[in-house]
Amino acid sequence: MNPKKAWGVVGLVAYVVVGAFPYLTSGLMVPGPWLYVLWALWLVGLVLAWLTFQRRPAMVLLFAPAAMAFWFIYVAAGEQLLGWTA
Repeated sequence: MNPKKAWGVVGLVAYVVVGAFPYLTSGLMVPGPWLYVLWALWLVGLVLAWLTFQRRPAMVLLFAPAAMAFWFIYVAAGEQLLGWTA
C-alpha cells in the first residue's frame, strides 16, 4: 500500500472515531433540532473526507482535528448564545 494511502486510511479512521465521540454523545448537551444539524454536518464532512481521500489521501489527516475544533466551537456557541446546558 502506498504510504500516502495508509495515512489517508488513518485519517478516515480518526474522523470516524471523532464521529463516535463527541458527536454521537452530544445529545447530552445539544437539544434535538440542533443535534440533527450537528450530525448532518459531520456526515457532510465524512463525504468530503472520502472525496479528498480519492485525490489527496494524506490531506484526510486534517479532517479529524478540524471536526474536533468545529464541535467545540459549535457547542460553545450554543452554550453562550442559546443557553444550552448539560
